[in-house]
Amino acid sequence: MILLHNLTLLQPGIELMVLSGQWRTGPPMEPGFSQGTTWTQEIVDLLLHNGDAEVCKRAPTAVRIPFLEICAPPPIPSGLDLLKQMKPPRVIKTHLPIQLVPKGFWENKCKVIYLARNAKDNLVSYFHFDRMNLTQPEPGPWDGYIHKFMKGQLGWGSWYDHVKGYWKERKERNILYILYEDIKENPFREIKRIMHYLDLSVSEDVIKRIVQLTSFQVMKDNPMANYSYIPKPVFDQSISAFMRKGEVGDWVNHFTSAQSQMFDEDYNNQMKDVDIPFRFSI
Repeated sequence: MILLHNLTLLQPGIELMVLSGQWRTGPPMEPGFSQGTTWTQEIVDLLLHNGDAEVCKRAPTAVRIPFLEICAPPPIPSGLDLLKQMKPPRVIKTHLPIQLVPKGFWENKCKVIYLARNAKDNLVSYFHFDRMNLTQPEPGPWDGYIHKFMKGQLGWGSWYDHVKGYWKERKERNILYILYEDIKENPFREIKRIMHYLDLSVSEDVIKRIVQLTSFQVMKDNPMANYSYIPKPVFDQSISAFMRKGEVGDWVNHFTSAQSQMFDEDYNNQMKDVDIPFRFSI
C-alpha cells in the first residue's frame, strides 16, 4: 500500500490488471495533477469521434474515459471495471506520478498525453477544488494551503515531482507533454499536435469545431463534462464550480506580494534541475 497524502492506492490490484494483460491493446492515457485533465479528455474523445458532439455526449466524462485510481463500493464501478468493459480504442485518465504508472502501460507502448499547468494557477485551481470536493479534507486557510503545496502535502503528492517526473521521461517514454497555457493561447495548434501524436487524421474544419466544443464556456455548460451529475454530498458546486474560470494568470487575484515572493523563491529552488517552459501569464 502506498500513501500519497489523503489518497490511498492499493497497488496489488493495479499490478494484477497489468499482469493479466487487460491493457494489451494499448489505450491512450492522460495523466495530470488536477490541471486541465478534463479538458484534454474532451479533446481526445472528440478527435477519436471526428468531432461528433452528440457521440461525445453518450455518457459523462468519467464513464467515457475512466479514472484509473477510482475504487468505490458497489454499485459504483471502479475505473478498472469500466476499462475492462470498453472496446478499443480505450482512453484512461490517471493522476498517478510516473513512478506509480503500471508497467504494462509502458510495455504495451500506450500513448501518454501529459498536460501541465503553471504552479501558481494550478495551486489556485486545486485549492478551490478541495473546497468543493467533500471527499477531500478541508483545505484550511489559503496561506496554509500554499505551504502544503510547496511541501507536497496534498493528494497525489508533490506537484514538483509530478511535473518533473513526466518531463524527464518524455523522450524515452514517447510522452506528449503539453502545457495548459499553450492550449489556451493557440488551441488549434495544440489540438493538431494531439491528433498527430495519436496517429489520427481529421480535417481542419473538424479541428476548428473541436476548438469551439472544448472552449471553457461550452464545456462549463455541457452536463456530460461539467460533473454536475456528481451529487452535492460529494461535489458541492455551490461552494465552487468544477469548471471555475479556466484562465491563465488568475493567481494574481489570490497571492499577496509577500506570498508570491516566498513561493517564487521556493519554486526556483525546486525547479532548478528542469527547463519546463511554464508561463504565468499570456
